[in-house]
Amino acid sequence: MKKRGAIRKKSGRLSSRQAILRLLKQQGPSDSAALASQLDISAMAVRQHLYALRTQKLVTYYEEQRPIGRPAKMWGLTPAAETHFPNAHAGLTVNLLNAAEQIFGQEGVQRLVNLSAQQQIADFRARIPVRAPLAARLGTLIAIRNEEGFMAEVQGPRDGSFLLIENHCPICTAASVCPKLCDAEMEVFHAVLGEGVTIERVEHMLAGARRCVYRIGTGES
Repeated sequence: MKKRGAIRKKSGRLSSRQAILRLLKQQGPSDSAALASQLDISAMAVRQHLYALRTQKLVTYYEEQRPIGRPAKMWGLTPAAETHFPNAHAGLTVNLLNAAEQIFGQEGVQRLVNLSAQQQIADFRARIPVRAPLAARLGTLIAIRNEEGFMAEVQGPRDGSFLLIENHCPICTAASVCPKLCDAEMEVFHAVLGEGVTIERVEHMLAGARRCVYRIGTGES
C-alpha cells in the first residue's frame, strides 16, 4: 500500500510540473503567486516545483521590481523545455526537406510545400463552415490547430479584429530550415477563413518572438 501511495504522489508532482511548463509556454514569464492561483495549489508548492524544474534546466528566472517589497522572480522556459511539447517528428521532417532539396532542388521543395498546403486547405475546409461568422470560423480553426499541437487560442475582437495566437509550433525546427512552411501557413489561413478577411503576422517565433500571433479582421474597420 505504501508503494502505491508513493507512485500516486510522484505522479502528482509530475502532473503539476507539466502543468507549470504548459502555463509558462502559453502565457510567458510569470511569478509563483500567479501560477499558484491558476493551478489551485499553494505558492510554496509552486516554488518547490519551479526550483526542481530549474535543477532540470527547464526553467529560469529574472527579477522584476515591484512598487512594494522585494523584486519578484519571473519564471520562464529555457530552450531545453521544448522537448516537453509536440515537435511533429522534427528530425524526420528536416531530413525529408533536405533530401527533397538535394534531389529536386529548391523548386522541388516549393512544390512539395505547395502540395502539402493544398491538402491542408482541403482538410480544413471540410470542417470550417464558410458562411459562419468570422468568430465561429476562428473557433473551429483554433480547435484544429490544437489537435495538431499548436497550443492555439483566439483573443478579441478588439478594434474590429481578432488575435490568433499559437503558443507553440510543433514544426518550428523544420520551419527554421524551410521558411516556406511559414508562408504556406499564411496561405492556408487566407484560404480557409474566406475572402475579405485580412491577416497580418505581428509576432513570429522565427524572428525571436515567444509565440506566433496573427491579427485577423474583415478589412471593414
